Amino acid sequence: MAPRPTEPNPENVSLAELEIAAKAAASKREQDRLMAIKALILGADRTLVCKLFEISRRTVRRWVQAFNACGIDGLREDAHPGRPRKIVEPMAHHCRVLLEHPEQAGQIHWTGVKFHGYLRRELELEVGYSTVIRFLHEEGFRLKVPQPWPDRQDETLRQAFREKIKELLQELKVDLWFGDESGFEGDPRPRRRWAKKGEKARVTKNGDHIRMNVTGVICPRTGQFYALEFSPSDTDIFQAFLDHANRDLTFERPRNLLIIDNASWHKAKRLAWGRFEPLYLPPYSPDLNPIERLWLLIKAEWFTDFIAKTKDELIARLDQALNWVIQRQDLNKKTCAIRS
Repeated sequence: MAPRPTEPNPENVSLAELEIAAKAAASKREQDRLMAIKALILGADRTLVCKLFEISRRTVRRWVQAFNACGIDGLREDAHPGRPRKIVEPMAHHCRVLLEHPEQAGQIHWTGVKFHGYLRRELELEVGYSTVIRFLHEEGFRLKVPQPWPDRQDETLRQAFREKIKELLQELKVDLWFGDESGFEGDPRPRRRWAKKGEKARVTKNGDHIRMNVTGVICPRTGQFYALEFSPSDTDIFQAFLDHANRDLTFERPRNLLIIDNASWHKAKRLAWGRFEPLYLPPYSPDLNPIERLWLLIKAEWFTDFIAKTKDELIARLDQALNWVIQRQDLNKKTCAIRS
């Protein structure tokens, strides 16, 4: 016997298919439609279905008719066109130029509030703040904390260094090692996080200034990482690090270039390099040293909201973090891949 027009036709789809479609629904409304039809097919009372999904009997009837006519596709939620854009061409192009070159509007940088005020005040554009923020996201802009950047770089030297690294990467008898020192504090700077509006996000900060330095090297080709913890950094400490690294590391190729910055203790004439050959980064170019990305990863993963009350606690945490890096050798190759 064929089902009544006001009842869902169970032959249109199986209950399992309805369940899968509900889990993959694009919205809560679409999921409710699918689950309501499933409840009716299972014999649920129509009045109960109306109460469960907070809908009228007329709405249920409309859903059933759509399901009987087109199956699951009849319950899909069509994309809504929404309101027309308020920032359209050529104004959109002008906004993009201003965002990339705030100096053209007499600004040093933009915030959402400043840009919204500028559009309304100077360009007389009747647009809401939320519309401006949506436009920024649609155009690929994100709110970021600026990275401090030196203005004394020599781009000629930097380009020559990049070309040198490209040549060395082609030599099968050469391995590149990147070395650096990094400081780890017992109460590091808090990181940005989401919090409810009106509530203050707080982390502990005692101001004890407990600090340890780590000297490390990474081979991007193999992911092999090695590090030692020290309090100061000077020529004697760096020599001790070189001695231990030469003894403990596995060298797979005859030549091993150690690429480091221009710190004075890296250039002392009395240094004994062992298996390493030094190669110095261009001045003010930490971005060309991939081990910097590893330091950032360690601090993000192990020292976010971590507070050490004693140096022993800080050292214990560092031991865990450095062992973690040593054991993720394959992932180190991705983290420290050399970028052209």
